[in-house]
Amino acid sequence: MNFELKYAPNKTFKVGVYDLLGVNVDAIVNPANSGLSHGGGLAAAISSEAGPKLDEQCRTAIRKLGRRIPVTQNVVTTAGRLPYKGVIHAVGPRQGDGSEQGKIEKTILNCLRRAEGCSWQSLAFPAISTGLFFVPNSVCAEAFKNAVPQYWEKHPDSSLETIWLCLTVDSYPEFKKIFEIDLLR
Repeated sequence: MNFELKYAPNKTFKVGVYDLLGVNVDAIVNPANSGLSHGGGLAAAISSEAGPKLDEQCRTAIRKLGRRIPVTQNVVTTAGRLPYKGVIHAVGPRQGDGSEQGKIEKTILNCLRRAEGCSWQSLAFPAISTGLFFVPNSVCAEAFKNAVPQYWEKHPDSSLETIWLCLTVDSYPEFKKIFEIDLLR
């Protein structure tokens, strides 16, 4: 259950049922809360696999900033025991915040710019805000459908060559439905 969309030369967007902690990429995106405390959902699984170094770096980032991370923004840490060059801890919106799709798009774009700043060639995302933040899959799918081609259109020379969107079996059909028009081109 997966598909690929090609953008510009050497730019591929892979969407499918993948284990975020098992894909072969330079870095992954952690769907974090604004305090970078990884108490539940996928964030807790990432924290558990990465080990204490990741959590320690998150606490240090919050102390240095002197505040919580605003929605759409992110922080990069090392990956601890995970086999990645880094982890981008991205804060997406909660359902009911308002303008959820636009905020998810901005979150995605900020992560892509951050990955570019790190000279990474591949990055894997989860479905931002669809878990513990309860944003509908359709809203998240529309955000990815808009943000990824927009990024590569504005940054054709980006170091990022492959972007992954790692979905669950349950969420995949709705994402595929949203992307159907792009799949037909």
